[in-house]
Amino acid sequence: MADVAVAAGVSKSTVSRAFTQPDRLGPDTVKRIKKIARQLGYVPNHTARALSTGRHGNLALIVSDVANPFFPPLIRAAQMEADGSDFCVFLGNSDEDPRQEDKLIDRFVSQVEGLLLVASRLTDEQILQHARRRPLVLINRDVPGIPRVLIESATGVRHAIEHLAGLGHRHIVYVNGPSSSWANRQRRNALKVAARQHKLEVDIVNAHVPSYESGRAVVPQILESKATAAVAFDDLTAQGIMTGMAERGISIPRQFSLVGCDDVLGAATYPSLTTVSNRSDEAGRAGVSLLLDMLSGRMAGDTRLVLDTHLVVRQTTAAPAWEKPKASPSGQAERV
Repeated sequence: MADVAVAAGVSKSTVSRAFTQPDRLGPDTVKRIKKIARQLGYVPNHTARALSTGRHGNLALIVSDVANPFFPPLIRAAQMEADGSDFCVFLGNSDEDPRQEDKLIDRFVSQVEGLLLVASRLTDEQILQHARRRPLVLINRDVPGIPRVLIESATGVRHAIEHLAGLGHRHIVYVNGPSSSWANRQRRNALKVAARQHKLEVDIVNAHVPSYESGRAVVPQILESKATAAVAFDDLTAQGIMTGMAERGISIPRQFSLVGCDDVLGAATYPSLTTVSNRSDEAGRAGVSLLLDMLSGRMAGDTRLVLDTHLVVRQTTAAPAWEKPKASPSGQAERV
């Protein structure tokens, strides 16, 4: 570091800031110091820095299901935002299990400076307890007193109900997500309110885990409800419903209409899926930005950033057929 400082004509503390707090220096100064450092073969020793300063240069990002296509754009955006401030991101997958999430936090907390929990399945009390150990930011979980970024899907869901009602549907199904999911509660409650306003009958079907297989598994229950349309907790569940309907000879949207949420598969399905948009990449960037603000002392308190959503109409919604959908003899629906 001393050699870099001499070559750049700056102090050692300025060299240190160029790598640890570049926002405190001019962009040209940071660029010049890092160029000289590369030429001299200087690489910061993060382990030594952690021992002397207590700063690791690492953040932990824990998601509820890394296989769900909602999360990769968020993870990538979070990683890029962190990299801009020379932080690395440790990624953890809780697999929808609060015990695993708690375990990951315990493992990460001694190696990171801050925690970012996405769609956390922990209780409010557990989250508040962990927030006392390290700076913590939530995405899609609303706990007062904890900085959080919320994708407000209620607006998009209301638009979905207006769309279905406008097409002539009078009986719909909502396919639930995880009971501990903040987003699921938001979507279900918004759907019920909008359905009452438009005088639609609503049935709730439980998929429990948002997955393709769960979507396929709930198709018999959807058919038994005699509804003409469904809104699924997410696109992955909706894709499973599409497959389950096709296996029973039911055409979407000619015989049944379907709406997803998150818009992560909508354009890739056939037919293309009508869905509520999400802003997961923006949520990832915003979450890391809030966490970095906390670490630098620029922000504290009860920050609540809300990102809105809207409906993207594609090819899985249409006016209801005169005859309500029935399973083919080979795929007769049974209550499960």
